[in-house]
Amino acid sequence: MGYPTDFESIVEAYPVKLDNFEGPLDLLLFLIRKNELNIQDIPIVPITDQYLDYLAILRELDLDTAGEFLLMAATLIHIKSKMLLPRPDPGENEPEEDPREALMRRLLEHEKFKAAAGMLHERQTVRGAQWGRPDERVADIAGDSYEPELEVDLFSLLTAFQSVVHRAKDRPALSLPVEHISIETRIEQLMVILSEAEACGFEELFGDATSRLGLITTFLALLEMIRLKLVRVFQSSAFGPIRVYKRSQSLDASSPTDDPTT
Repeated sequence: MGYPTDFESIVEAYPVKLDNFEGPLDLLLFLIRKNELNIQDIPIVPITDQYLDYLAILRELDLDTAGEFLLMAATLIHIKSKMLLPRPDPGENEPEEDPREALMRRLLEHEKFKAAAGMLHERQTVRGAQWGRPDERVADIAGDSYEPELEVDLFSLLTAFQSVVHRAKDRPALSLPVEHISIETRIEQLMVILSEAEACGFEELFGDATSRLGLITTFLALLEMIRLKLVRVFQSSAFGPIRVYKRSQSLDASSPTDDPTT
């Protein structure tokens, strides 16, 4: 597949998105924070490899958003190839620009707008008293050691799902027929589990999945439950364990669908 020639201008053209959708730049920022890296000195080889791992998951889940990540993947691969080429003689009068420069500028700009959007959201939250403190039901579940929690983003969920898939590979192989169930049916099953447990860890929701298809269906069902506001998903700290709480009642949202990309 041929790649566009002007990768730097493509990176500069990425629109800043302030809504709830997480795009390619958000994934890169997530990986940078997760690895505790400096945006202005990105180790492009490991970051590219990790980005491609997440892209593989998005494509396997067949989410509509996966297409938007492909161009950034091509950009990273292009930058990676340029970084691996021999550098020019440092004694030359016109040193070559760092291949990462355009990407680093775009990430810094995106991070700035994300921070501003986060501040506005936090102010709105405090004013509305929507998430300022846990409701009594969640506090009772968590116990006296309850600590303030963070809402989980898409890439944290994908990271947790990666761990579930990797651990599933170590399970003994079972010669059971693969059961094909719809997203809607899986949602009903997960709601029963949460009704009995009140709250549970992310990985517990995958305990009865016996195949890779079952794992994927469960994850897509959870994403749909989040969209429908049937559950609240939190973690006690950045990159910490994820917990899922069933809402006391469903908020206004559209009906469940068998289309996981909705």
